[in-house]
Amino acid sequence: MSRLTIYPENKPGAPRLRTEEPEVITAALRQVGVRFERWDFAEQLSPDDSPEKILAAFRPHLDALMGDSGAGTADVMKLNGATDSYPAIRKKFIDEHTHTEDEVRFFVHGSGNFVLHMNGEIFDAHCEQGDLISVPAGVAHWFDAGPKPFFTVLRVFSDTSGWTPHYTGEKISELFPVS
Repeated sequence: MSRLTIYPENKPGAPRLRTEEPEVITAALRQVGVRFERWDFAEQLSPDDSPEKILAAFRPHLDALMGDSGAGTADVMKLNGATDSYPAIRKKFIDEHTHTEDEVRFFVHGSGNFVLHMNGEIFDAHCEQGDLISVPAGVAHWFDAGPKPFFTVLRVFSDTSGWTPHYTGEKISELFPVS
């Protein structure tokens, strides 16, 4: 189940909000400029399906999304516990960073946490299958799928160079581990 937990940045153990209600998650994130939606889809897809099949299944959603956001391309990223390079990938993901364009992800399978550091607070958005999240350009954040990841996501870009991370040097993610 999708979940949002909001903490003061100086009180990791004291959440001010914890909810699994999609409407509350959407409203709370909208207040800070983050897009969060639940997409329904009827087609049954397997984690083993090709990127081409996954992109084709979501083409109507992607066309509408890219029209709204001005994005120009989408791809598929898959990670699981068997991904040999995951420890190095995870280290990059959990170091706080920003991007020069919105980071748009849709979870086809699995889950992961987008953790945003803004306005003196930490917004930990646990996203699962069917969730779309768009982290605005310039917002400090990190992503963690835990030590044994399993996810397939659609990534949407205006310009693929825009998703190059710019690390902040902050180590705040160490205070807010994903369980």
